[in-house]
Amino acid sequence: MKIIKQELQFEESLKQRLEFICEFSKVTPKFVNGSIRKLEKTNISYIEPHRVIIKNITFLVFNYSNDVYVSNLTKKIKLSELEEYLKNI
Repeated sequence: MKIIKQELQFEESLKQRLEFICEFSKVTPKFVNGSIRKLEKTNISYIEPHRVIIKNITFLVFNYSNDVYVSNLTKKIKLSELEEYLKNI
């Protein structure tokens, strides 16, 4: 089976919000685009979330979502709570 990978671009307003939160918190983020992975000749696909690395912690985000996942998809916080979370690290 062949896996087809298509890179996704950050939604511009999401990226701007994250940059603003990081700037206000005096941290530097590293952005890594997510992707869609499809198995050829099937209807199976996986959406890999975008990654934002801040203070050696990986945050996962999806376009058009107001949630931020910490390290994996089991712990999530609201995007509006990210600044407070960064202060407590």
